[in-house]
Amino acid sequence: MKRLIALLALALSLPLLARKPNIIYILADDLGYGDLGCYGQKIIKTPNLDRMAKEGMKFTRHYSGSTVCAPSRSALLQGKHTGHIYVRGNGSLQMRRDPQDPIFPAALQKVGYHTALIGKSGLGCNTDDSALVIDKGFDYFFGYTSHTAAHFYYPDYLWRNTEKVKYPKNTLHDGDHYSSTVVTKEALDYIEKQKDGPFFLHLALQVPHASLRAKEEWKAKYRPILKEKLLPARDKHPHYSYEREPKTTFAAMISYMDHNVGLLLKKLEDLGLAEDTLVIFSSDNGAMQEGGHRRDSFNSSGQLRGGKRDLYEGGVRVPMVAWWPGKIKGGEISNHPSAFWDISPTVRELSGAEEQTDTDGYSLVPTLLGKGEQKKHEQLYWEFFEGGGKRAILKGDWKLIFYNTNKDANPRAELFNIKKDQSEKIDLSKKNSGKVAELTRLMDQVRTPSEHPGFKLKSER
Repeated sequence: MKRLIALLALALSLPLLARKPNIIYILADDLGYGDLGCYGQKIIKTPNLDRMAKEGMKFTRHYSGSTVCAPSRSALLQGKHTGHIYVRGNGSLQMRRDPQDPIFPAALQKVGYHTALIGKSGLGCNTDDSALVIDKGFDYFFGYTSHTAAHFYYPDYLWRNTEKVKYPKNTLHDGDHYSSTVVTKEALDYIEKQKDGPFFLHLALQVPHASLRAKEEWKAKYRPILKEKLLPARDKHPHYSYEREPKTTFAAMISYMDHNVGLLLKKLEDLGLAEDTLVIFSSDNGAMQEGGHRRDSFNSSGQLRGGKRDLYEGGVRVPMVAWWPGKIKGGEISNHPSAFWDISPTVRELSGAEEQTDTDGYSLVPTLLGKGEQKKHEQLYWEFFEGGGKRAILKGDWKLIFYNTNKDANPRAELFNIKKDQSEKIDLSKKNSGKVAELTRLMDQVRTPSEHPGFKLKSER
């Protein structure tokens, strides 16, 4: 009888032990390293993300795929750095259909996951092809395909799979359907529907990318704090909305985003899913400076130099917080240098999906769960094709950046020791010509020439 009871107990425990975790990956848009309270922000309130950091793990050396939207998101979904992907910049282009440019959600589908992308698609840039999202590996899609359309918080339509959901009273800058609210509701409804799991939800938010637009109730919270003088009124908006209270509105947008993250965490807890769900929060690149917002208004890059469109740390080092009650120890801080291309191998390992053989990343599961040995990158690499072109490589404490790579066969270089000079103020290239030569050779070894003609270095033309 005792043996029978033991066997029954074992049988009942097996499904629990074998349960695949739900995974939610939340991506903010142009959120700076210093825009959250848990990363040193003193004015803007982010209690829910701060709670995630307190109860989970905060990464201090996490890097985005690029310094602008489209290539960064491609690097994330493909598990590769910008020297190995097709979409290496913004523009009117998108990923190619399978078997080219495969993304990791398709691997999750094969092991029983329902997959969803809600918010801003990372499969292209200025395109209107919602079918691509479904074809490439998401079972459900709701949101924007065009990154230009995603500049506006009152869109005239959003996509639900391949059908347009129209908002006739929206005028891009005003209306009755604020996209942050709509997208959050869609995410909460999705979790409710997929509560039996396993599911993978990529919640790709617009916030805080321009235009600057926030709900009045959230702006009201910051007026007594910021005491911002109103800018003169205008009759028309430029491309981005004209905002008379840019500081107040920017702060309100981030706090409202944080509020919505809190709603998501509460939904997981109410459904009893918190201990079965890994939630990761990050940003697609460094702090923006558009639509009337200035980075220095809130010290958005913290102690880091630069922001969006730079390959300085402020352009590519981003916040990342991982929360998984009962699995990730609370209050953990990881200084392990990691990058967007680590997310694919991480999610694949947790889900039991097929390993990616051509990834540039390493699974972060040993770091997250505190078990096993964490593999370390020999180097991290980026290339960027706006503003004359830039390339950067980070190896150990040394970071080399090249400028005007689109125009000059022998571009100007800067060399920094990140350990001693986190703010990248002291160029050491002239004193360390050997290190520059070493990292230059390595740059060329870790990339392949682009298949897209728009992303060719001067030396390749």
